[in-house]
Amino acid sequence: MTAVTDDISGYALAAGRGDQAAAAAFVRGTQHDVRRFLAHLPGVREVDDLVQETYLRAWRALPSFAGRSTARTWLLAIARRVAVDQVRAATCRPRTANLGDWQAAAECTPAGVRAGVDEQVVLRGLLDDLVPERREAFVATQLLGLSYAEAAQVCDVPVGTIRSRVARAREDLVAALRSAEHQVDERPDAAG
Repeated sequence: MTAVTDDISGYALAAGRGDQAAAAAFVRGTQHDVRRFLAHLPGVREVDDLVQETYLRAWRALPSFAGRSTARTWLLAIARRVAVDQVRAATCRPRTANLGDWQAAAECTPAGVRAGVDEQVVLRGLLDDLVPERREAFVATQLLGLSYAEAAQVCDVPVGTIRSRVARAREDLVAALRSAEHQVDERPDAAG
């Protein structure tokens, strides 16, 4: 199999041979996508720490990167494993909350559409409400622009599974938007 030869992969291959300028270019060329991908994964907290851990793992593995897939795909697969490890570790630790009014927090409804809320916050809430596997596939293909084949490599599933998850995620998002619009229309102050 021949090595993939896009710019990012070229930087990764050169960085694996010790080229510091290529290593810096590799980080500059990928950090936005890594951060964005991690920020949308379920259960992820401390995104900056996870981005750093992703690059630490990538540096250790760069000498063995052979370019069988794009470096971007390879790096996002590492980021996914970092996130999975973080979620696993978090579920092993007891969680506490320092809430003055715990009752009000318990009665709080999930994020939905409210008057005056910025559209990006609403969209983030809708994405957060997706089933984790669908969100992962949707973010990889629709927000990061990975091909279905690349997303399948990142998520370690067949291409058909990615296609199915993205299609279902779209259906879920459309249904959530319709539901949110319906709720806004039915508010007493919505009539005007």
